Amino acid sequence: MLIADEIACACLVPAAQAAELEVETVVSAAGSGGELHPVQEALLELGAVQCGFCTPGIVVTARDLLSRIPRPTDEDIREGLAGNLCRCTGYAKIVEAVRLAADQ
Repeated sequence: MLIADEIACACLVPAAQAAELEVETVVSAAGSGGELHPVQEALLELGAVQCGFCTPGIVVTARDLLSRIPRPTDEDIREGLAGNLCRCTGYAKIVEAVRLAADQ
């Protein structure tokens, strides 16, 4: 999640610590009409999600990365997603999905 525009692990932040701050989660990624963010669409299109446990963190961090670096290199993407642990994939499809989202 993003807390005051900083990436944070949701499971490590007590709610009281974030009470007065702006918090963005994977729910914030979708538009007000419920349309998916390009990162979410790309992950689905490429089959880059499996169990779903890491997906919210990947969506939020990838969205943040693309807001800062609109055309990231693969190295930028891997570095930007470094805090997300995915035990189901080899990250190749995830990196490809972030590249696809950047192209949209």
